[in-house]
Amino acid sequence: MPLLRLAPHPDGPPTPLTGIEVEVERVGARLELHFRARGRIEDVAVPAPVPQAAQRRDDLWKHTCFEAFLAAGEGGYVEFNLSPSGEWAAYQFNGYREGATNAAVAPPEIRASALGELIELQAAIELPEVIASMHPLRLGLSAVIEDVHGGRTYWALAHAPGKPDFHHAHAFASELP
Repeated sequence: MPLLRLAPHPDGPPTPLTGIEVEVERVGARLELHFRARGRIEDVAVPAPVPQAAQRRDDLWKHTCFEAFLAAGEGGYVEFNLSPSGEWAAYQFNGYREGATNAAVAPPEIRASALGELIELQAAIELPEVIASMHPLRLGLSAVIEDVHGGRTYWALAHAPGKPDFHHAHAFASELP
């Protein structure tokens, strides 16, 4: 799949970043993501790595976090939150922001670094059974970038009108074969 670029929400505040790009590859029931955020990284609040093995944690979107949304067919979808700390979350929805439950998935493999003008996050995700065998999958990619003063900017492949909403069907702007 080609390199995908995220754009900041048009109504958002100034951002310390100049861009975010993502490489995506689907290998069977595995999804591999490589996010690269460039800019004034010293102005980004990058969560520190957790000392223990990566753990599931809610509310990662309140800080710097990279996300993937996957949908097959109509209605339901799965959301993955991936933090540079190594923490993660996965949720399954029955419909637009409806019926959220923790998705039954294996912990993703996450590697992250923040050096110079670059934050990189690589993640390998085993897709949940509910979508693993489906082709094609609609894909939404996004990021929440928190600055060192607590402000947030919201990045996505495509933004729906109005406030940032990564769950909106408009945000599922790419397709995985």
